[in-house]
Amino acid sequence: MRIIYIHQYFATPGMAGGTRSYEFAKRLVLNGHKVTVITSIQNPMAKGELKETNEDGIKVQWIPIPYSNKMNYRERSKSFIKFAWMAYRCARKIECDIVFATSTPLTVAIPGVYAARKHKVPFVFEVRDLWPEMPIAVNALRNPFAIKVARKLEMFAYQNAKHIIALSPGMKKGVMETGYPESEISVIPNFCNSLLFGSENASEEVKKSLDKFRGKKIVLYAGTFGKINNLSYLVEVAKESQKISDDVIYLIVGDGSEKEKIIKEATKNGVLNKNFFMFPQASKDQMPAFFRTADITLSLFADIKEMWSNSANKFFDGLASGRPVAINYQGWQAEILTSRNAGIVLPSSDAKRGAQLINQLLCDKLKMARMAKNALNLAQQEFSNTTAFEKFEHVLINAKG
Repeated sequence: MRIIYIHQYFATPGMAGGTRSYEFAKRLVLNGHKVTVITSIQNPMAKGELKETNEDGIKVQWIPIPYSNKMNYRERSKSFIKFAWMAYRCARKIECDIVFATSTPLTVAIPGVYAARKHKVPFVFEVRDLWPEMPIAVNALRNPFAIKVARKLEMFAYQNAKHIIALSPGMKKGVMETGYPESEISVIPNFCNSLLFGSENASEEVKKSLDKFRGKKIVLYAGTFGKINNLSYLVEVAKESQKISDDVIYLIVGDGSEKEKIIKEATKNGVLNKNFFMFPQASKDQMPAFFRTADITLSLFADIKEMWSNSANKFFDGLASGRPVAINYQGWQAEILTSRNAGIVLPSSDAKRGAQLINQLLCDKLKMARMAKNALNLAQQEFSNTTAFEKFEHVLINAKG
């Protein structure tokens, strides 16, 4: 098949961010398909002409549109709309058998739908977050007219898709509630790359920066520093943890709009560079070094029910590294960790109790070993990248007909 793959935040292993689209596209190419990815240059100063590269056989068109996760919602919206227009201009010129678009943002459906109509081919849409429910839930989208437009865009995306891929059971339920038929929805969560996270690959700079933590019990958060992640909670956990043990260290790797706020809060609470250490955002191929150093990995979100359906990469990367995973929300991931004894669920509104639970687990070597083994089994048996890709390719082949 000739596939147009639209993803505004496409990333290769040498870049920061999730590589789901890269891994799927690479495997499609290896299976004989021709893939053209249309994406953006993720830089707040991006400008110039369209750039085209070949990434392991994937033809990638990089559209120069300024973007940063530190932008406010209005600035992001402008970026989303501009990308939608430019992506359609690129897609209409590319011969294809199917058009695939993956959110977020929801606006990627616009070039996807119209490109599919232009080429008279099927359109498949992937839902990574339920929009506009998420921006509404965090008060990023409050204007009644904007909400109405966003809901119409949501219906436009679903009604024009021959098939929808949801990244969690909760997202599938959300799509079904709009009236979309269940038979045309496939659940393909984010996945685990156990081969990557089991590797020893890391730059000397990363290895050297982690050497000073040898002998300590390490709790790792690797992800976005956004409002939705509520890392203020982790600052409080670190503060409470100081009262329990001197041996527990919290490593925070990433970037985002809340970074300066977290630095100020960690300084005020006396934990910054004491038992709370922050590292810059790292590329995907450097992340295994941080995960292999960790004893427990974290996936954190604000106490918002709409976030329970998330399919965060950090959750699956924790499993892939064979480490117990601790989360502070309910939902399908909490059920998996509990039923499979692969991690713990922390109370989202009680940092003191969260610190106690983390320290109790770290002190129980037998339980840690058992959870680590169960986490790796989950990664390899239920959330492997091979299984996820096979389902994905099957969806595209069936949609094409």
